[in-house]
Amino acid sequence: MFWRHIILALAAYRASSSLTPPLPTESRRLCQEDTSGGYRTVAYYVNWAIYERQFFPQDLPADKLTHVLYAFANINPDTGEVYLSDLWADTQALLAGDSSNGTGKALHGCLEQLYILKKQNRNLKVLLSIGGATYSSNFAQPASTPSGRSKFASSAVSLVQELGLDGIDINWENIAGDIQAENFVTLLQEVRNALDASSASLIPRYNFTLTAACPAGPSSYEVLQLHEMDQYIDFWNLMAYDYAGPWSTVTSHQANLFFTDAESTPFSTQSAVEYYLSQGIPASKIVLGMPVYGRAFDHSKGIGTPFSGVGKGTWEAGIYDFKKLPLPGAVETFDNKSGASYSYDSTNQELISYDTVEAAKRKAAWIQQLGLGGGMWWEASADEQGDSSLIQNVVAAFGGDPNLQNSSNLLYYPNSTVYTACCGLHNHARWRRDL
Repeated sequence: MFWRHIILALAAYRASSSLTPPLPTESRRLCQEDTSGGYRTVAYYVNWAIYERQFFPQDLPADKLTHVLYAFANINPDTGEVYLSDLWADTQALLAGDSSNGTGKALHGCLEQLYILKKQNRNLKVLLSIGGATYSSNFAQPASTPSGRSKFASSAVSLVQELGLDGIDINWENIAGDIQAENFVTLLQEVRNALDASSASLIPRYNFTLTAACPAGPSSYEVLQLHEMDQYIDFWNLMAYDYAGPWSTVTSHQANLFFTDAESTPFSTQSAVEYYLSQGIPASKIVLGMPVYGRAFDHSKGIGTPFSGVGKGTWEAGIYDFKKLPLPGAVETFDNKSGASYSYDSTNQELISYDTVEAAKRKAAWIQQLGLGGGMWWEASADEQGDSSLIQNVVAAFGGDPNLQNSSNLLYYPNSTVYTACCGLHNHARWRRDL
């Protein structure tokens, strides 16, 4: 309850004064993320990973990542207030090497561990991801009113300032119609202005990052006002996966690069990227999302054929963590024509569509060929470790650490009221310049 009251009070205080007026275009551009060369490597980390999955922030390949998107914060559907969805996991859990300091104001949980990773990896930025599939229905109402958008922006930026973050990722899925699309643009503008006002309060100034998760299906991306959105966004995380699943009529690739036929490739990443480029989105701002999981199809005779059922999965029906694949008895296949891979067990007649290491390397080459901005992964807990890691193989294909985007994160948060136990300092270890 303490954390809830702190966050609500802070948001209310900042919301009580009107947001600063929109900054001129020149100022807004100066406030955006430094994009001077290098690939972005972006991984979603989900706050529920600390439970059954037993995957903790310190397990992230932080030295191979430029950004971590911490998922997900929720939205009050009536007021627009952004709030943490699991206070225990986010700020209270005592994770490995941590202990309570008895003040009641110490930051613990995943967010403290991510701050420690930032100290250890000064190129790593942590963004608060808001929404996602579960909470996206809560965007529409507050985004439709000036007061809702103002509350959304002020409370989101308050969390950034309070919790030692580097920006915001907005994951509003399934935009319905032109009115919601227009409201999305206005919401992004409000958040951009709030982030830039926060930037201007710091000496030296720091460029907070604003990103958006964006769809790869035509019926979804054709609704969006992409050109208008782009002026406020530092980069786009293209969700180039879930092209097929239990809703499909035949087994299909779930994350293929190219179209080959209507059965096995009903969608393609190439088509999505071409559309974004046609709307004026710079290639360097498109970060290609890749799945770290497989979608299963049971009782199938192979790719592009009917199926019945989706199998047990690792944590939920029909979805397997990459690190569990291929299943015993299955044979992996990479199809260069579609730029996709899968495994098939002819005995059990189970096909699982996922990115193998070979497919991931092919995507890395395609990112380089098109001059895209890098790679994104959903989500980090499902990856393998070491030489079989999808993330690490893509980073290696990019040319390793020297070819990643390199700009410093932020460690100084003068408006924060919480304490961190990083580096073994308790009670007095506040967000200070000397930490």
